[in-house]
Amino acid sequence: MTRTLITGGLVITAADEVHADVLIEHGRVVALAAPGSQEWVAERVIDASQKYVIPGGVDAHTHMELPFGGTFASDTFETGTRAAAWGGTTTIVDFAVQSKGQALRAGLDAWMEKADGNCAIDYAFHMIMSDVNESTLREMPKLVEIGVSSFKLFMAYPGVFYSDDGQILRAMQVAGDTGGLIMMHAENGIAIDVLVEQALARGETDPRYHGEVRKALLEAEATHRAIQLARVAGSPLYVVHVSAEEAVAELAAARDMGLPVFGETCPQYLFLSTDNLAEPDFGGAKYVCSTPLRPKEHQAALWRGLRTNDLQVVSTDHCPFCFTGQKDLGRGDFSKIPNGLPGVENRMDLLHQAVVDGHISRRRWIEIACASPARMFGLYPRKGTISPGADADIVVYDPHATQVLSAETHHMNVDYSAYEGKTVTGQVETVLSRGEVVVDQRKYVGHAGHGAFLPRGLCQYLG
Repeated sequence: MTRTLITGGLVITAADEVHADVLIEHGRVVALAAPGSQEWVAERVIDASQKYVIPGGVDAHTHMELPFGGTFASDTFETGTRAAAWGGTTTIVDFAVQSKGQALRAGLDAWMEKADGNCAIDYAFHMIMSDVNESTLREMPKLVEIGVSSFKLFMAYPGVFYSDDGQILRAMQVAGDTGGLIMMHAENGIAIDVLVEQALARGETDPRYHGEVRKALLEAEATHRAIQLARVAGSPLYVVHVSAEEAVAELAAARDMGLPVFGETCPQYLFLSTDNLAEPDFGGAKYVCSTPLRPKEHQAALWRGLRTNDLQVVSTDHCPFCFTGQKDLGRGDFSKIPNGLPGVENRMDLLHQAVVDGHISRRRWIEIACASPARMFGLYPRKGTISPGADADIVVYDPHATQVLSAETHHMNVDYSAYEGKTVTGQVETVLSRGEVVVDQRKYVGHAGHGAFLPRGLCQYLG
């Protein structure tokens, strides 16, 4: 293994900013020192002068190859992890899916097989429970033991992933007893299905109605209900893809009570809105995801939640479907548009733009994109920071470069960009994964199979 020295950069972690040289050996960070203070000898020297040296991003919510609505997410583990690396993300936590009637372990094994040998960066799994019963409840502690310590439940999608309150309570009780973390898609899917049916009956079929029927109040109601169920069960709760101001208020109230309740939002809710869903000629279909995009006025509450730590993590919910051949399955019926957006390549840059725009600090950028997701899902300090003993997942980031986001230049396997034409300040220059260079001065030099499966510990925010 090559000894690598990164010199002259500003090392930024969630806790500190310091000009330092970083020494890497055997895939790990072995030392940091004041610039030039140590006469370290290394086979590879990376000059990071005038650049940031930051931990590789940890995207704790991706869906590579996810089956949905008769099709599959267009990014494979190979294409998706390569795109992640291009965007400065060096770890993903994807979702293995349990099929109804099958064992949790069967779902995990199927996703392990999809990922094995195909990933350019390291990866781990959450478990989607689509069938909560006596058998799957007994399996949960076994999965925690092998490093799959978080379980996703859905209050949405009746007939597909939906769990009722009794099933949710039982899963939460097991999680509370075993140290597992319940991740919740919090929308009242039963009520939403009624509103979908009524909208279609009125001839309201365009993509913008996807946002109109999935009411912010039904996200808030489900968030409130999930919090109360978690309190009854004595379980921690992590609410995924929070998009509505009213849902943030529910999380803030719970956290003010000292409850172990956590929240995640995504770049699409911070930078896009219902204006995108209303784009003409079916263009709004590109932006159909659930929870849906909200009116722009919700964005201020999300940014505030990130600053006050009522929201701890920004993940992407990367689940891309091509506009041609996939999104257009819903022409004439918005409910048939595959739900999901591409974004795994854009998250670190968009959040740096938020630093430039004054929404968050540089250290908060690293906290919500690297350190907090690593802590939340039992990967810290191996991932999410730059310190002796940590994996050498490191990004040399040019904060002065500008770029225009576009489908023509991105590396995700999807035919559109959700941020087409947006100019951002900052760009990934060089990426290391466990000490190996994956992106070398804007040239991809990684390979499928480098990425390793990561067994995870328990949520590190819990005593």
